[in-house]
Amino acid sequence: MSAQPQPKPLLRPPCPAPDAGISVISPASFAAQERAEHGIARLRSLGFSPRPGANIQTRGPLFFAGSPEQRLADLHSAFADPHSSIVACMRGGYGSNYLLNGLDLDLLRRHPKPFFAYSDLTGLQLHLLDQLGLPVFHAPMVAADFALEDGVHLPSLRAALAGEPYSLGPSEGLRPLKPGKLCGTLYGGCLSILVSLLGTPWEPTTEGKLLFLEDTGAKPYQVDRMLWQLRQAGKLQGVRGLIFGEMLDCASPGAPPQLLEEVLLHVLRDFDGPIATGLRSGHVSRQNVTLTFGVEAELDVAQEAHLRLLEPAITR
Repeated sequence: MSAQPQPKPLLRPPCPAPDAGISVISPASFAAQERAEHGIARLRSLGFSPRPGANIQTRGPLFFAGSPEQRLADLHSAFADPHSSIVACMRGGYGSNYLLNGLDLDLLRRHPKPFFAYSDLTGLQLHLLDQLGLPVFHAPMVAADFALEDGVHLPSLRAALAGEPYSLGPSEGLRPLKPGKLCGTLYGGCLSILVSLLGTPWEPTTEGKLLFLEDTGAKPYQVDRMLWQLRQAGKLQGVRGLIFGEMLDCASPGAPPQLLEEVLLHVLRDFDGPIATGLRSGHVSRQNVTLTFGVEAELDVAQEAHLRLLEPAITR
């Protein structure tokens, strides 16, 4: 198990203007053309000014939106663009891991911006948080969420971009699993991506964190196996509390609907902190909630569960 590095001071980006330019990039896979167009149109309807990257709809090789060099160039250009205040990903899919070795961290440090992503982009986001202290937005993506009629939870998105504290609870799907009340730094992302980073230079740094974990299409036994692996790698040691996402389609055919929650309680039976589940952020059925990783938050689990984000991720 590698030593946990000390957290960096937060590199808070400037607060975007109401009509902010928003760079749209595809660091992993390409999106269906219709979904891409609908998502960009929705950004415009919300008052943003979309600025598509050169390769957002490049198709191939394989399932990638261009070569690693093309996707890196779009990412670097998006952060450096003086007319853009936000960087948003088109979708996840697979492939952003190939960008980790080539990131120009000095360029990104000079041009901090809110970075909207989740899913396959988890490794990229946490690397920027761990190495630069750049808060990252586990937030709706353009073709995946903005393209849908009810795909975006606007209150959390607007509060995060305005630098306002906000609270999430039963209305956002959050349910109690194990009681307790603790503060910590909010951190996490897609469970399978976090597990895939173990043993690499980009291992997640989880100690002292309120750890948010979500995924889609993983059967309960697979969730158990991934949590077992995190525990054996020491990544649950020092974690203050756990929040699970909606866990969309994480069910076994013919199994009772409560099986996943029973699995979580079983595999985490020795975990000391509070545990909540059901928060609609990431892979969700509707209204994708924005979380800001890197900020202090409070998890309060009693008869109801509430997650309170206590500090801004941007400068106001």
